[in-house]
Amino acid sequence: QINACTSEDQTVYEGRGEADLMPVLVDVLSDMVWHATFPEAEIELEREVIGEEITMYRESPSDHIGDLISAALWGGHPLGNAISGSEESIHAINRETLVNFRDLHHFREDIVIAAAGPFTADQMMGMFAPHLPGRFHPGTPPLPFDAEEAPLRKIADLRESDQLQLSLAWHTPGKRSESRHALRLLSMMLGEISSSRLFLELREERGLCYQIGSDVTFFDETGSFEINAGLDPESREEALECIHREIADLVEKGPRPGELDRAKRLIISQSKLAFESTGSHAAWAGEGLLDFDEIPSPSAWREKILEVTDKDVRSIATVVFKDKEPAMAEIGVG
Repeated sequence: QINACTSEDQTVYEGRGEADLMPVLVDVLSDMVWHATFPEAEIELEREVIGEEITMYRESPSDHIGDLISAALWGGHPLGNAISGSEESIHAINRETLVNFRDLHHFREDIVIAAAGPFTADQMMGMFAPHLPGRFHPGTPPLPFDAEEAPLRKIADLRESDQLQLSLAWHTPGKRSESRHALRLLSMMLGEISSSRLFLELREERGLCYQIGSDVTFFDETGSFEINAGLDPESREEALECIHREIADLVEKGPRPGELDRAKRLIISQSKLAFESTGSHAAWAGEGLLDFDEIPSPSAWREKILEVTDKDVRSIATVVFKDKEPAMAEIGVG
């Protein structure tokens, strides 16, 4: 299995298969990353496919809301651009554009090769060595983000619909912040699971929405905390009041008795289940090397989670939410 994915600040090419096929996977992945020829005919075919994909996501409110809230939160910074691009940007790309982009970003000195399986690091590098390009360069430094230069906005996509898709977002510290573990647990308690505050209050107790959840995303020196809801337009104001009330309660009082311990047990259990797959092991190693220049120990990470206190959660909730108006995006009837 060969695949690739792109986030706001990372591109990943991955291969998965039987261990004795690893040399074949290495050969194919190396061709994709460093030796692609970009035939004009294939570029045109892919251009049409991506255009259809952009249209598909735009017509799905639960997907398109992600692009809108990013634009509202990050302003003119590249983090606010849709990962898939636009019809205009897709049609502006030609073979020269792709080759230049590949040469700029795929020959960087900080590229990471991560693998999980019955191989040593030396054995893996031995397989890759014949395929490596003869040159690497430092690459371009990441574009910094200044929250003061990206004022939060409110964006609405008005369309005929019986449903309203709503998203709120706040800036957070980045992936290397000491508060990142408390932030993950805060999101878990607020809206990531069916026993979270927002799910119980807005869906189970009040029946205000059919979908409600939260998530936190980290980048180099910044991040985002998002709350997303799908609901009847008539429930909008009451839902917003409930969301802000639950946030205010966490800021003022912190976690309720036993709430943080339950979140810790769940997030640790999720990580243990994830590590049942070789793909998760490889991703863990790759992200650790890319972000921290080391492979973090899963047991050390679990200890960091267990060390988070009620005070830590309340403190980061105060930093993120107190006296902070969120960015907002809506899709539905105005």
